[in-house]
Amino acid sequence: MSHKYIIMDCRNKIEVLNNEGYSARKIAKILGYHHSSISRELKKCKDKYDAKKADLDYSINSKNKGRKSKLTEELKQFIKEKLKATWSPKQIVGRCFKGELSFKTIYNWLYKGLLDISVKVLRRKGKSLNSRETRGKFNIGTSIAKRPKVVKKRVEFGHWELDTVVSSRGKSKGCLATFAEMKTRAYFAIKMPDRSKKSMLDAIHTLTKKLPQGAFKTFTSDRGKEFACYEDIESELNIDFYFADPYSAWQMETNENSNGLLREFFSKKTDLAKIEEEDLIDAIYKINSRPRKCLEFDTPFECFIHELNLLS
Repeated sequence: MSHKYIIMDCRNKIEVLNNEGYSARKIAKILGYHHSSISRELKKCKDKYDAKKADLDYSINSKNKGRKSKLTEELKQFIKEKLKATWSPKQIVGRCFKGELSFKTIYNWLYKGLLDISVKVLRRKGKSLNSRETRGKFNIGTSIAKRPKVVKKRVEFGHWELDTVVSSRGKSKGCLATFAEMKTRAYFAIKMPDRSKKSMLDAIHTLTKKLPQGAFKTFTSDRGKEFACYEDIESELNIDFYFADPYSAWQMETNENSNGLLREFFSKKTDLAKIEEEDLIDAIYKINSRPRKCLEFDTPFECFIHELNLLS
């Protein structure tokens, strides 16, 4: 393993073994390095080998070579903090170190154990295998085909996709009404006791009362029976309501993707009736606080607040 980098932990071991009288070849065999690497390492100190001095010299030399991605203790703690906040390495780099650090480097540090944090901190990605819907549907309402073309372009604020996230089948009726604003990708979830028309209407009223009227121009959902409240929404709130085609989740990809992010916190086995409000708020906060490539690495919260400020 002649090209393996020597890190501080190994330098400490080299110092101990060298003080015990072990040869460069013996040290190399014990630590799994090529003997020439150990010989070069020992020559970094003119007199007695000192691990801290050798590591400091390495840091200085690396900096002089323009190595901006050197893992300092400060950088390590910063990366750990963001990983714990459910940011991906790509989001960390895109937001904080664009042009200075590669996200692949963070993965390498993580897998090598240099960040002192388990790889389990990484979010699990992948498309979920959705079973075919068995809930009731209705066939009235305005089709997505008649929705203004500007909505799909995501250049105008106030267009929302609505959906429902449910508990494990047979576990409970508890569920979440989810709302995704298409331009900013801001995402919100409200607990519901069931998937009834009344529960969804209550959830929609809860959201709309918290935001200025100009924040809502259109709603788009599937034809689940909980959205049979659409006529009430159109008449009471003056919000145009549109319906996606059957089995066309791609027509509501913002909400679909956001629901997938929420499942990272509450798996399909979760009884959503029993989750704490504080835990739901924390999950939504973390989702909205992740920088997004599609937003030039701004966060949904930042973009959403900006749009709200423009309304005032």
